[in-house]
Amino acid sequence: HTVVKNNMAASLICSETVSRVSSVLNRDGRQFGKKHMFDSNEETCWHSDQGSPQWVLLEFPQPVRVSELKVQFQGGFTGNTCRLEGCLKDEEFKKLTDFYPEDNSSLQISYTVPLGVVRYIVKMSFLSSALLCVQCLP
Repeated sequence: HTVVKNNMAASLICSETVSRVSSVLNRDGRQFGKKHMFDSNEETCWHSDQGSPQWVLLEFPQPVRVSELKVQFQGGFTGNTCRLEGCLKDEEFKKLTDFYPEDNSSLQISYTVPLGVVRYIVKMSFLSSALLCVQCLP
């Protein structure tokens, strides 16, 4: 599960947020595609294909102030070394923070982004993963 939140603890992901992912398991978007990250169904998730790095990119319709990242994986399908990057439109990505999730199915909220960082695009990279299963909950 990957949920990007602002400093008022409200989800920034809306119907106008564009999401992209690095890969989809067996190229089967219907069963494993990125739409499953945001469908509010705990039984479904985005499944990456094998290989590193994997990533999720969120492009927001307006600049957002990101202060916290909440992430949840299915146990056994965790990115152990992860990086959060962001940028304004037409700029290079800048590293915001590295984080190291635990390999379990619990919601993890330990990734704090420096306050005052405004971005249009946020990219979460899973630098050391073989296969991921990610779901976002509201």
